[in-house]
Amino acid sequence: MDRLVSMQAFTRVVDVGSFARAAESLDLPKATLTRLIQNLETHLGVKLLHRTTRRISVTNDGAAYYERCVRILADVEEAEQSLTRQNNSPRGTLSVDTTAPLANLVLVPALNDFLQAYPDLKLELTINGKPIDLLQEGVDVVLRVGIPLDESMVARRIGHVKLAFYASPIYLNRAGTPGDLAELAQHKAVNYLSNRTGREMPWPMARGTERGEVLLPSAISTNDPEVYVGCTLEGHGIARISRAMAEPYVASGRLVEILADWQTDELPISAMYPQNRHLSAKVRVFVNWAADLFSRHPHFGAVQQRLAVAA
Repeated sequence: MDRLVSMQAFTRVVDVGSFARAAESLDLPKATLTRLIQNLETHLGVKLLHRTTRRISVTNDGAAYYERCVRILADVEEAEQSLTRQNNSPRGTLSVDTTAPLANLVLVPALNDFLQAYPDLKLELTINGKPIDLLQEGVDVVLRVGIPLDESMVARRIGHVKLAFYASPIYLNRAGTPGDLAELAQHKAVNYLSNRTGREMPWPMARGTERGEVLLPSAISTNDPEVYVGCTLEGHGIARISRAMAEPYVASGRLVEILADWQTDELPISAMYPQNRHLSAKVRVFVNWAADLFSRHPHFGAVQQRLAVAA
C-alpha cells in the first residue's frame, strides 16, 4: 500500500465530502479510491469514516488522523518544492478563482511573465466571484473584492478598487445631471447585487463633513460587473463603477463622471486561502506575484506586503 497516496485520498474525501468528487479531483476511478480508504482503515485498525448512502462523516479517530495527514502531506510537498526553490520553480497545478474584471484588467495581460517565471506550473483560472468552499471546489487561492468575512481563511490585502459615479449621455440628456444628494434622490440607478446577500448594495457617500448612504430606485439590478457597466452605457441609470472599468468609456465619451466632489468607499482586494493548510510554494509565489502586480497598477495599487519564504 502506498501510504502517501492513501493519505492523499483520505484527506481529499474529507475535504470535498464525497468519494465521487474526491476520485474525480485525483483523476482516479471511484473503486480505486474506495479501495485505498478501505486498505488504510485495515492497516490502521480503526474506522476513519462513517459512510451512508446520503453522507460521509469523519469519526473521532478519523478527525485526529486527518489533521496529522494534512501536516505530513504539506511537509512532503514542501520537501519536494525545496529541491527546486533555488531556481524558484514550484510545480504542479495552481487553481485560482477570481472575478472577470480582475482577470481581464490585471491578471491576463501579465500572465505571460508569470508563466515564463514559473514554467513548471499549470494555472487553472476560474471566474466566479461568489463565496465558495475552497476545499470542496479544489481551489488553492481566490481573489475577491470586498471586506473578507470568512474567518477560516487567510485574507491578504493586495489592492483596492477605486469607485466613482457615472452615467451615460443617453441618461443624462433625458434625466439631467444631479449636483447634490437632494437632486440625486430624484434619479434612477443601475444597482449592484451583493454576492453574499443577494440584496441591492447602497452607496456610501461623503463630501467634507457631509455623510450619506444612498439606495436609488432601479429598473435593473445585477451581480455581474460587465452587465452592470453595459446597462449603464445603455442609459438605464446612474452607477457606481470602478475607475478601471469606466476609464475607456469616459475616454470615448460613452460615460460621464458625475458628482465628482463626492467620495465613496474604496473596496479592498484580497488574496484568500485556507488558514489550516500549510502555505505551499505555488500559492506563495502566485500571491506575491499578484500583490506586486496590483501594487503597480494605476487603479488598483496598494502597499505591498510579501509573504515570507521559508528557509
